[in-house]
Amino acid sequence: MTSASDLPNTRELGRNLVTEFEAGWSKGDVNRIVALFTDDAVFFETPFSDPIRGTLAIRKYWSDVPVNQAEIKVISGEIFAAGPWFSTEFKTTFRRRRTGEWIEAKGALFCETDGEKITEMRMYWHRSA
Repeated sequence: MTSASDLPNTRELGRNLVTEFEAGWSKGDVNRIVALFTDDAVFFETPFSDPIRGTLAIRKYWSDVPVNQAEIKVISGEIFAAGPWFSTEFKTTFRRRRTGEWIEAKGALFCETDGEKITEMRMYWHRSA
């Protein structure tokens, strides 16, 4: 069972994982994003999305980023941790490669970890143009 003394470690791990996630997304580096997940990880794009299971499916989802998004900037807020879970708010802006339209999305990430990797990530976000 996780104790309160473990929380700073989860918070620190969460910050490290989110920093890598931001860098991977910002650079369109799918390998960097996928490396954050366990082989059997589950990813939810939105609260009502079907789960995307395993790193092959997660790679397929994120492979659209370098094709469709340019000038990506991702920033996150404070990390909140409880047991193996951490969460943070995020904001991303990017330009659509096809149309040049600027997009802004704000949301939150909720992640469960095992060891040094993410076993489950839930993204809750809203996009505005």
